[in-house]
Amino acid sequence: MSDVWTTIAAERGALADDLAGLTPSQWEMESLCTGWTVRDVVAHLSSTASMNPPKFFLGMLKAGFNFDKFANRQIAHHRGPDPTATLNEFRGLQHCTSAPPGPKVSWLGEIVIHAADIRRPLGIPHTYPADAVRQVIDFYKGSNLLSGAKNRIAGLALHATDDDWQRGQGEPVEGPLLSLLLAMTGRDSACDDLTGPGVPTLRDRCGAS
Repeated sequence: MSDVWTTIAAERGALADDLAGLTPSQWEMESLCTGWTVRDVVAHLSSTASMNPPKFFLGMLKAGFNFDKFANRQIAHHRGPDPTATLNEFRGLQHCTSAPPGPKVSWLGEIVIHAADIRRPLGIPHTYPADAVRQVIDFYKGSNLLSGAKNRIAGLALHATDDDWQRGQGEPVEGPLLSLLLAMTGRDSACDDLTGPGVPTLRDRCGAS
């Protein structure tokens, strides 16, 4: 797990560096996370990085165990008064190893997926560690936790064109490993990177999430 946290810290730091020069309008751009701006997603990442199981359960209790309400309250708390404060808090949490309850690989997925949610609309390139993306996609392919990925890719044969990775049987879907991960976790714009007869099915399932 020390290697996982090292990767998480490196990816947090790289994202913070990429965000340092954003304009006010870029901070308020819509991310790939429906309903959340770039700044909202950064605040969400800070919330996760500063969370622990007791704080999580107390927050969920106060939100009536409504996860969306809980997440939005956390975003409001961690946005701060302006984008500079939002970024400074996130950068200050770069090396934190606390997290809500759940599988440890999900926190690696948190930074990989949400960093893409931020970078893609902004047109910021980034090379994600291939091993990290494989760990995350291998976790989500068999899980419906929050994202519904397992149901979304049922009956599809996924094949990465930039990595030795494949999964499932059925209608083929091919493309970059990161794009497969983003599509299976509900980011329909990632389907633009994919080819194969199963893509319309996957796109429809993204829209239904």
